[in-house]
Amino acid sequence: MLPDIANQGVSVSFVENLFKLKEAGSDVRTEVVAGFTTFLTMAYIIFVNPAILGDAGLPKEAVFVATCLAAALGTAIMALYANYPIGMAPGMGLNAYFAYAVVLGMGIKWPVALGAVFISGCLFLVVSLLGLREAIVNGIPRSLRIAITVGLGLFLGLIALKSAGIVMANPNTMVTVGDLHKPPALLAVVGFLLIVTLDRLKIRGAILIGIMAVTVLSFFFAGNSFHGVFSAPPSLDATFLKLDVPGALGVGVLNVVLVFFLVELFDATGTLMGVASRAGLLVSGKMQRLNKALLADSTAIVAGSILGTSSTTAYLESASGVQAGGRTGLTALVVALLFLASLFIAPLAGVVPPYATAPALLFVACLMLRDLGDFDWNETTECIPAAITALLIPFTYSIAHGIAFGFITYAALKLLTGRFREVKPIVWVIAIVFSFKYAYIGA
Repeated sequence: MLPDIANQGVSVSFVENLFKLKEAGSDVRTEVVAGFTTFLTMAYIIFVNPAILGDAGLPKEAVFVATCLAAALGTAIMALYANYPIGMAPGMGLNAYFAYAVVLGMGIKWPVALGAVFISGCLFLVVSLLGLREAIVNGIPRSLRIAITVGLGLFLGLIALKSAGIVMANPNTMVTVGDLHKPPALLAVVGFLLIVTLDRLKIRGAILIGIMAVTVLSFFFAGNSFHGVFSAPPSLDATFLKLDVPGALGVGVLNVVLVFFLVELFDATGTLMGVASRAGLLVSGKMQRLNKALLADSTAIVAGSILGTSSTTAYLESASGVQAGGRTGLTALVVALLFLASLFIAPLAGVVPPYATAPALLFVACLMLRDLGDFDWNETTECIPAAITALLIPFTYSIAHGIAFGFITYAALKLLTGRFREVKPIVWVIAIVFSFKYAYIGA
């Protein structure tokens, strides 16, 4: 049963004043359900992040604690300071770059790599405090804003289908259909149809019900097993304050800092804009408390590097909680508390398999694609860069790369067609910076 905040002695009026629930058209129950929904779709990072960073030599037990604490801290700041229903945690892709490209590929020691993450986070803080990040976001053309939402939807759909086992890698065709005879794929299909049906019937908590239903069925049909509820958290000593900032300031690591900075900037920015758009929280195409949200993720990056994990960022899976009705920071606060609880209930959190959350993500992905109708398809200098952005986000498996190619294409087409006056200065700067990066540093 969901917790009743009022019966636990917490003043509903205090919660209302803190998160402005009525103004957002929400209530406590809806926000709590949304928080549980978002957490369940994000909880995999608790186990995946230690595995990835463990390959780079970081102690897995300490990374587990660092992951939970960084996610809880970043999401709590997002909740209480920015009042957005967006969860935060160490980012997938960023952790793989940290482990396989920087540490294993370049031979950089992991404390130095953590130092590079710390420096990139500090740069974020400076840029955010100066309002430069907000200027960048507000300078994104409307067509590219729409494209980011669509691209995130396609990306989310790809992640969901992969998690369900419906789509898998193939060396010849890159992707192909998975084994649809296996229980995970079949259960994911059942979960997806259940969620869509319940949502169409306007049953509250449809996404959460779908996730829990597939989890229960997994015990009977997919060999899932229960490993208990509670476990004591391991020590954080092995990674806490082990970052090497002086080492990261070396000439050979500055390129790593730049890549972290650019990827974090546009990965988080794209996610924030996409989720906010899905929640209807954009006013005239802008986020009213954007700078607070940017400061939240900047602070989380710095804190995460100190704790001992790769870059923390806003999570695309937050769109599942938004679809469940989450509109305020109360949703994020529930997510933060659940990440803290995961330090002690990791076995219980691990019971929910990826194919149980995949239907929820696929449902949200389908809904995010409806923004395709908002493109002006008759103006090719607008719709082509937008299409490039939307396509390359999933096909490069990177939000940052998709946005980068979109900016470059947008600026190039406006210049070549003599419409360069329509381009804001910040767009030129971003396009030039990314062009330089790809030409001299690579992807």
